[in-house]
Amino acid sequence: MNKPLRRVSVFCLALILALMGWATWIQGAKASDYKEDPHNPRVAIGKYAAPLGNILVGGEPVTGSAATSSTLKYKRTYKDGPLYAPVTGFTSQIFGSNQLESLYGDLLDGSDSRLQSPTDALTRTRAKGGDVATTIDAEVQKAGYRALGDKKGAAVALDPATGRILGMVSTPSYDPGKFAGSSAADQKAWQRLSDDSDDPEVNRALRQPLPPGSTFKLVVAAAALESGLYSSVDVPTDSPDPYTLPHTRTTLKNESASAPCENATIRTALQYSCNTVFAKMAVDLGKDKVKAQAEKFGFNDGKVDTPVRAGRSSYPSDMDEAQTALSGIGQFDDQATPLQMAMVAAAIANGGELKTPQLVDALTDGGGNTIERSGPKTYGTAMSARTAAQLRSAMQTVVDEGTGSNAKIGGLTVGGKTGTAQHGVDNSGTPYAWFVSYAEDARGHQVAVAVMVEDGHAARNEVSGNGLAAPIARAMMAAALK
Repeated sequence: MNKPLRRVSVFCLALILALMGWATWIQGAKASDYKEDPHNPRVAIGKYAAPLGNILVGGEPVTGSAATSSTLKYKRTYKDGPLYAPVTGFTSQIFGSNQLESLYGDLLDGSDSRLQSPTDALTRTRAKGGDVATTIDAEVQKAGYRALGDKKGAAVALDPATGRILGMVSTPSYDPGKFAGSSAADQKAWQRLSDDSDDPEVNRALRQPLPPGSTFKLVVAAAALESGLYSSVDVPTDSPDPYTLPHTRTTLKNESASAPCENATIRTALQYSCNTVFAKMAVDLGKDKVKAQAEKFGFNDGKVDTPVRAGRSSYPSDMDEAQTALSGIGQFDDQATPLQMAMVAAAIANGGELKTPQLVDALTDGGGNTIERSGPKTYGTAMSARTAAQLRSAMQTVVDEGTGSNAKIGGLTVGGKTGTAQHGVDNSGTPYAWFVSYAEDARGHQVAVAVMVEDGHAARNEVSGNGLAAPIARAMMAAALK
């Protein structure tokens, strides 16, 4: 063979080897990347080639699948979509998925390796989709959704003993079934949702941190009792009325000039929601002690997974004494989600032990066999049992004799705390109405609820936690302990 021909042969052989190496790398090292790439149409074709597994509430599916005439043979359907959208999230042939639909997408579409039999693995056959059983109580969910009605807001109900989320409502809501397919109508529905200024796609229960207002006074009270600043909720505090914020000429007053807030006990201060008492208490404790107590409840933790990740509730660090005083009444830069405030109420109800909130009870395969089950997990000890008992007693006084009267339920022990959070430039915005509470029946069963009404279509001077939020909490507590 002459020299030029030999060179051409070597070059061709090198090209062949390079091509073989590239093909091997694509089919081996990069195969999973291409397989999981959402831009690969085969991913969507495989996902929607058969009916998806379902998300269950009380053992019954709140999702389904419907046959289509397109390449993607099935699309997701939803039963009572707006009711359960904050729980399920959505899955769309065009716009992807979120929340449980996304987190458990592999299980629902059958590609989770735990679903495969040896034969499936050998033949690379996709298994039948599995199901996700939630902790939601349908009656609690419906009660909260009906009670919120056309208000913009959210509500969360927890089982204090286990952390199970019994209800998680966010309004206004949306119907994820409207854009589950790939038609022009689905695209228009998605655009309408995206353009809605009320942001119905936002899960306000988990992802909308707002000033918690006077409900945060429970955190300050817990810090005062835990630190020994006051020995009980019935000891008079050192609290002037009005109270001048430290190093300023700004005078802080109470909502009612006739409320007995001067040197009030913690019980009385919660009963009448005395700003002066808790503002000074926060200063006396110092921001570090208040922050430490808040963090025991879950504030400043950006990794609270239900398993859907909750928005970060925050208590600030960089404050002077005047700002610390305002933080003590749930203002300044305090931010909390309804889930976070439900965790505060749940820890108080559960003797100080805070359970990690959980939305998923179990995962099952296509035959109904359990492949994973969730059990109660302890988030931490938020306070002593004695402090928790003291706060429960004071919260009962709020409902029985104070600002939380609209939460009363015959036959149940109910404790609560109202909140009205100012916001906007010079507090010009319509206040947010809050209510956090717990209820207990004669058998010792409990439920903890937090409600936030962002916009209740009420005049500014008519906005209150008792008027707007407490009836919603009452409806959910009654449904949970029926």
